[in-house]
Amino acid sequence: MAVDLSPIDENLLAEIANMHGMPKGAFNVRKDGELVERHSSAYIDIETKTDNPGINIHIAPGTKGETVYIPVIVTKSGLKDVYNTFYVGDDCDVTIIAGCGIHNDSHDASEHDGIHSFYIGKNARIRYVEKHYGEGEGTGERILNPTTNVYLEEGAYCEMEMVQLRGVTSTVRDTNAELAADAKLVLIEKLLTHD
Repeated sequence: MAVDLSPIDENLLAEIANMHGMPKGAFNVRKDGELVERHSSAYIDIETKTDNPGINIHIAPGTKGETVYIPVIVTKSGLKDVYNTFYVGDDCDVTIIAGCGIHNDSHDASEHDGIHSFYIGKNARIRYVEKHYGEGEGTGERILNPTTNVYLEEGAYCEMEMVQLRGVTSTVRDTNAELAADAKLVLIEKLLTHD
């Protein structure tokens, strides 16, 4: 299903995911809780959750050199939790580009609370980049409250770069991790407040 994106939407995708048009390979783009477009690849399968709003991303064991994009755009108020679960097979080496861009011209709050869970297999390596960005002329708050849960199996490596760009008025970030033997988690957080 393809939906036309406005210039505002395209700007948000450029800010949070460095996307200019739809990427090649696996991706899932959502706007205001609705699917814009989705593609899986030979080794990365993206499916809609049946129990909660959100998606499951399955990365086959041994997948190397692939990038999957899962950005979210919010232009309406009233949206809340989205659950994304990543199942990364053994011996993978992949990059995941996420993020949320909020455009709020209203007086009501716009909120996105992404709950991301990562199950990372033995000796797998992932780089996860998540950018949050807010804009708009309205006085309504732009609220982002992400929760990240990471479970690393033996020898796994996960680098997470979580960046809050301008325009977000309120955020609470919660990160939880369980590491097996010889696993490593690197967290890089950058926070820019605005107004």
